[in-house]
Amino acid sequence: MRGLKTILFLIISNTFMTFAWYGHLKFKDFSWGKNLGLFSIILISWGLAFFEYTFQVPANRAGFKGDGGPFSLVQLKTIQEAITLIIFMIFTTIFFKTEKLAWNHLVGFGLIVLAVFVIFKKW
Repeated sequence: MRGLKTILFLIISNTFMTFAWYGHLKFKDFSWGKNLGLFSIILISWGLAFFEYTFQVPANRAGFKGDGGPFSLVQLKTIQEAITLIIFMIFTTIFFKTEKLAWNHLVGFGLIVLAVFVIFKKW
């Protein structure tokens, strides 16, 4: 159950992170965001990052073997990176219609997902 909670919280955390890091690039498409200065955008991104951390920290605490969870530190980081790329691909496809994911992007992301298998495999 802790593993599922960890993954769910990492998905939520990475969704907030992606919006904090890249969502501001779409602000100019909205009337309220056309004239925002850099400092305002940074503050909005920090606000989103707060919610990222409210899920990221509990996810890592619940998932870490040292705190009774099922994952090693390396496994946690690998899961997080794979989730980040999946969320990023979904975000890009939905919000940035001009950005096209090419075959090499998909192969590269697939190799990262393969890295998850390699790291979790008991050799």
